[in-house]
Amino acid sequence: MATPDRIPRWDEQLQRRLARGEETALGELYDRLSPMVHGLAGRILADQAAAAQLTREIFAHVWEHPQDFDPAQGSLRSWLGALTHRRAVERLRARRGAERAPERGPRASEEEIRAVATAARMQYVVDSLPQPLRETIAVTYYDGRTYQETARLLGISEQAAKQRMRLGLELLATELADERARQEPGAEHRGGHGDLHRDLHRGQQHGEAGERGGGDGNGGGNGDVDGGRWT
Repeated sequence: MATPDRIPRWDEQLQRRLARGEETALGELYDRLSPMVHGLAGRILADQAAAAQLTREIFAHVWEHPQDFDPAQGSLRSWLGALTHRRAVERLRARRGAERAPERGPRASEEEIRAVATAARMQYVVDSLPQPLRETIAVTYYDGRTYQETARLLGISEQAAKQRMRLGLELLATELADERARQEPGAEHRGGHGDLHRDLHRGQQHGEAGERGGGDGNGGGNGDVDGGRWT
């Protein structure tokens, strides 16, 4: 018996509509993903006017070259994020090259660009995580709180806070590795993940810092985390 054709996901359907020249498809894509593109560009460039200009250029590129997106390689969101990141870094590098003071030299400028780009990439991936994981990382990692403090602030058990944090960091590390591979082919073989990995482990260390004084929280139950799921 014949099986029904697989229903194309939104990304594939939208790409087909763009290829047919449907302006409504571009409008739908812009409404859904322009905040992400503009936010990522703004974090890298630190210039809202430049971010707005780059956002327009990104969507103009999608309109003119919809075939550049390959659904087999990932989602439209991921592809747009990688494209935005790459072009924003190129623009920042050109701007810093023109502004660079002679005494600082090219090495200092390039290190600054990499630091800005890495921070923006991390925030972009954090923003894409499920809300429970995102808020736990924000409280534990960015605010530097212990698991006990995070659990109290979020109204969950310490064990749930630990599980959320660990799952969030695992997803974050995986997404960052995939993102870097898309942006810089071969980068995963050059040992370039050290700083990212140290940052991720630092977030877990923040949470664990208070455990030695207040127990490990195992008696608190699983809270809202069950078998890796979240609510």
